[in-house]
Amino acid sequence: MIELKMLVLIIILHFIADFVLQSSWMAQNKSKNNLALFSHVLVYCVPFMIIGFWYAVLNAILHGFIDYFTSRLTSKLWEEKKIHYFFVIIGLDQTLHFICLFTTYVIIF
Repeated sequence: MIELKMLVLIIILHFIADFVLQSSWMAQNKSKNNLALFSHVLVYCVPFMIIGFWYAVLNAILHGFIDYFTSRLTSKLWEEKKIHYFFVIIGLDQTLHFICLFTTYVIIF
């Protein structure tokens, strides 16, 4: 079971890692450029180091795998002006990230 303090910390770290530290270049290019995606994943990993090295590495890998697919899909939906489905995939993306973050925490710790 995850303590409330750790749950809140993971959510805050995820927000910082996935949104605050992601540059415009990463956000705009990760759907078509693997270097941009890899850069995003490396930056994403850093804040989670305070929880643990292997926790950060494992979640970086999972994050990259999820973003590889969701970023390509959201990019396509945005271009096609399918805004509702664009946001559905954004929500799915975030849900998958939280499932990974919480599940790996329970497994590792």
